[in-house]
Amino acid sequence: MPRISGSTDIYLILGDPVEQVKAPESFNLIFARLGIDAVLVPARVAPADLHDFVRTVFKSPSVKGLWVTIPHKVQITALLDRCSDLGRRAGAVNAVRRDADGGLTGALFDGEGFAASLDYFHIAWTGKKVLVIGAGGAAAAIGASLAHGPRAAAELAFFDPTPGRAAQLAARLQPGSLAAVHAVADNDPQGYDLVVNASPLGLESGDALPCDVARMSPHAALVDILMKNQPTPAVRAARARGLVAQPGFEMMIQQTHLYLDFFGLHDAAQHVRDDCGFIRDLICPAEALREIPRPRSTGPGDACPT
Repeated sequence: MPRISGSTDIYLILGDPVEQVKAPESFNLIFARLGIDAVLVPARVAPADLHDFVRTVFKSPSVKGLWVTIPHKVQITALLDRCSDLGRRAGAVNAVRRDADGGLTGALFDGEGFAASLDYFHIAWTGKKVLVIGAGGAAAAIGASLAHGPRAAAELAFFDPTPGRAAQLAARLQPGSLAAVHAVADNDPQGYDLVVNASPLGLESGDALPCDVARMSPHAALVDILMKNQPTPAVRAARARGLVAQPGFEMMIQQTHLYLDFFGLHDAAQHVRDDCGFIRDLICPAEALREIPRPRSTGPGDACPT
């Protein structure tokens, strides 16, 4: 862990809850390993207090930036002066910094990290049918990255139990998309090539499965992006059927260098791009790693993509 002094730069990760977050483990290891005088600390902030908290905490010059997790990724965009293109498209961010002029800039890396994690696992998504369960900030980020660009999915379907939520997200992501983006009325995974759990289901014991894994196609893959209780019941159930099923840790690992660049820590970002295997060794439990393949080459794998 980094040594903390009066000159230490402070970063916070905001969420409600925050018990599941893994970012402090990996980023504090990076700070200590590379001799960076900084620390990342989790802070539980209720949604009703988010705006006041953010405005207040940035009054301290010691606070250099924020990581943002559930349920704040959408709500915090109202406080921004500037936002990345992916953040604007998704209507959500997971990182906020204060610039020299005092303005707040937000960016979204979840989708890029997720797409890179699919490459790491050798899970095909270009031209495929994808079901995303959930319609919050993480789902929006994943959708923005999978629906746009030359490697877009063929179909991107969203399901969320809150009426209208999935439809609103699909309508926001469809313009300019090469994929057919739409909402679906249920969470039936039959016929999809990839199923993504981007909902909170699985954070608590006793949660229902995000979908009926028994109805997944024999060739389909499942990725559960939760950072807690991995391998989750959904991952276990899919693996029991012989399907490819992976936890969400790699999504975070593959966006680590993006955070570091965003906060101006460019040498650290390059170090992680060259070798992010030490982060994987730190945060991935052995049982979750059981079916994770090692890289076939020096492409997307131990070296994070540029």
